[in-house]
Amino acid sequence: MDIMIEKMPAYGIAYIRHIGPYGINNVQTMKELKKWAKFNYLLNDKSIILGIAQDNPEITKPESCRYDTCIVVSNDYSVTDGYISKCNIVGGKYAVFKINHTAEAVQKAWIDVFPELSRQGYQFDEARPIIERYIVQMVNNHHCEICVPIY
Repeated sequence: MDIMIEKMPAYGIAYIRHIGPYGINNVQTMKELKKWAKFNYLLNDKSIILGIAQDNPEITKPESCRYDTCIVVSNDYSVTDGYISKCNIVGGKYAVFKINHTAEAVQKAWIDVFPELSRQGYQFDEARPIIERYIVQMVNNHHCEICVPIY
């Protein structure tokens, strides 16, 4: 598995939060966010969409797991829709794994990234969330990224 180390910037994000088991409902939330972003002229070839699992499903009950589907927006962007929230996420050092954009590849990556980090001598920074990054141009070529915070 190839790792690229990157210093990710802090991002302003608009997001929809799904609470419940990770999986198929996250796909529906992603469709909802894309529809909203397109309607608000935020979805284009340079857009960055993020998926952020806020909870570890090995610790948190499935019905309480939080998954944020986000689109990067400017810091001065104003959200006016009640079901869309806005915040900033911190940047920092990340190990970035480029993978195929399929449900199977994403699921396999979640299993493989931690042993690979350890093998290459990196430590997971539990203070920041793992980010699934979907850059539109990359998705059009059937790829996405898993970004794991490290120190």
